[in-house]
Amino acid sequence: MRFLFVVQGEGRGHFMQAIEMRAMLERNGHEVVACLVGKNPARVVPDYFYTRMEGVQVEAFESPNFVQGVSGKHPSYFQTFVQNIVKLPGFSQSMHFLRTTIARIAPDAIINFYDVMLGISNYLAPMQLPIISIGHQFLFLHRDFEFPSKKSKVELDPLKFFTIATSVGSCRRLALSFYPMDNDEDRDIVVVPPILRKIVREMQPVKGSYIHGYMLNSGFAAEVQKWHAQHPEVEMHFFWDKADAPETCELQPGLTMHRINDVKFLESMAGCGGYATTSGFESVCEALYMQKPAIMIPVHIEQECNGYDAMKVGAGIVSEHFDIDKLLELMQCYKPNDDFRVWCDQAEERIISSIVEAVENFDSRWYHRIIGRHIFR
Repeated sequence: MRFLFVVQGEGRGHFMQAIEMRAMLERNGHEVVACLVGKNPARVVPDYFYTRMEGVQVEAFESPNFVQGVSGKHPSYFQTFVQNIVKLPGFSQSMHFLRTTIARIAPDAIINFYDVMLGISNYLAPMQLPIISIGHQFLFLHRDFEFPSKKSKVELDPLKFFTIATSVGSCRRLALSFYPMDNDEDRDIVVVPPILRKIVREMQPVKGSYIHGYMLNSGFAAEVQKWHAQHPEVEMHFFWDKADAPETCELQPGLTMHRINDVKFLESMAGCGGYATTSGFESVCEALYMQKPAIMIPVHIEQECNGYDAMKVGAGIVSEHFDIDKLLELMQCYKPNDDFRVWCDQAEERIISSIVEAVENFDSRWYHRIIGRHIFR
């Protein structure tokens, strides 16, 4: 089968999933013919993605993204709303680009890594192609998923609605999960293991003493720098996707910032003593698989749900700040989760079989489902 990918370009996780999904499909005799990346001017498609997708047509289009507030740490929902409203004409062009490009390439199926432009475009003008939507966010629509107790319906419903909007017309939603769960057939949800690249599963981690970290938003750099100034004896290596940053930048002796690079990032994680992150799903899974304790600092509601779910499987702790003192304490008593490794090692078989089944059994009547039916609780 010939597959086309549509990838949300916010953060590192969706890129990693797409890279490994391509490898999994090719190992099973399929082909990825194109990859369309939704991004905004504040984010760049990283060089490593073009390298890993060599031989595949990669093109970018404009897609909604969070806008950071004045602190540079957390998103501003008001600014996000205003900016995306202003950009509506550009988004219309993006939907036209998606429809015409997909029609020209004529893939057998589309795999969508959580980009909302494809869902909206498909709702307005159904493509009559099997679309498989994949992401851990689809677990939030599962009837049995447990949310943090303090989260209200007002906070959760927009997250659910956005997740639904990304997958309008999808014949299957593959929900990446830290742990096994029953499928939710009423909502077309199949629960599968996280997509971890082969290099992650083959690495031999060692217990180091330095702190490894990732921050999506560069505003957290000052917070980390302030802590390190009081603890200069602790070696720290943080990765970020700041577009204008050099490859390596030593903010102060012992605290080094690196531009995101997929292999260097994983090598650093494999040798660290603990991991500090803004609670993205993908890298928390990598740390959990490598048996590295993590401190997770959520920056929005989705990451709050991620962190809460990750704590249940022993990934680490959640904090409002990069409180490295808490991570150092956790490193002394951390207990690895061996069951998680077993679950992850089943990913390729479960995911590929589910995709093939969905494509072979595709029925265009999926497109006529009402948005949100059976979803909101």
